[in-house]
Amino acid sequence: MTIIRHEAVVPLSAAGRRFDQALAEMFPDYSRSRLTAWVKAGAVTLDGAPAAPRYLLRGGERVLLEAELETEVASAPEDIALDIVHEDDHLLVLNKPAGLVVHPGAGNPAGTVLNALLHHDPKLAELPRGGIVHRLDKDTSGLMVVAKTLPTHTALVGMLSEHTVERQYEAVVLGPLIAGGTVDAAIGRHMSDRLRQAVRDEEDGKHAVTHYRLRERFRAHTLIQCNLETGRTHQIRVHLAHIGHPLIGDPLYGGGLKLPKRATPELTAALRGFRRQALHAERLSFEHPATGEVLAFEAARPADMDDLVATLRADLAANGPDEY
Repeated sequence: MTIIRHEAVVPLSAAGRRFDQALAEMFPDYSRSRLTAWVKAGAVTLDGAPAAPRYLLRGGERVLLEAELETEVASAPEDIALDIVHEDDHLLVLNKPAGLVVHPGAGNPAGTVLNALLHHDPKLAELPRGGIVHRLDKDTSGLMVVAKTLPTHTALVGMLSEHTVERQYEAVVLGPLIAGGTVDAAIGRHMSDRLRQAVRDEEDGKHAVTHYRLRERFRAHTLIQCNLETGRTHQIRVHLAHIGHPLIGDPLYGGGLKLPKRATPELTAALRGFRRQALHAERLSFEHPATGEVLAFEAARPADMDDLVATLRADLAANGPDEY
């Protein structure tokens, strides 16, 4: 357990406000629910005495916060290799392989990124979700940032909600796209399948925007770049399927295997054998919450996607471009 101790004076501008409301502004590194729990437990005092969360302040009182940072996660540490591309006292950035679940859940109680992080740094157990501030789907590879301190966690969550973190992806989709574009369509849970998301009306879904641009065009597939303006569950997968260009290998939104005419045996084998969505988080950029430095990281296309792209190129060379 880590013991924290903070002293502060209630600003005069907080006069007439509730104790718990003022605390949330005075100590923004901690959630309001956690601060309220500490107040109720007597771990936060006003002028040396306990006070109720609803106590109305005068302004000028002296606050003492002295509490234990309880374990936020109960998952067990596991010695799972992590590809860490950057680490400092405040955060780390890792390159997640496809097939690795980020956070324990139904059907995946262990063997996750979280379990690996707790082995790498046991103090992460004191942070919400072990410092994980955003996720990648199990079968999406690429870059993730993880907070190592409460102030950094708070800052990164805020940056993600304000869309100031740049996240760039590479994907291989079905169909020969002619040009890039933007998909601006709300996303919400599928009406009948709890495992899927779907494009919904604005009243039923959350605002979601994906920008995409062409990188390389094959006979019946396209390599594209995607940039997220928002970060909804399965956003790229749902949006690309919505415009008729689902990701290759996507088990939820891909609509099954589709082979192009005159496909080479090598391409047929590659498409049959690619059993995950062809999606890779290749670039991550943000302002460091502690130093203000702009950090930018890139992760090379993983071998399975690289092999798929090479096979698509070879198929195009063998057959020539199709007419559409």
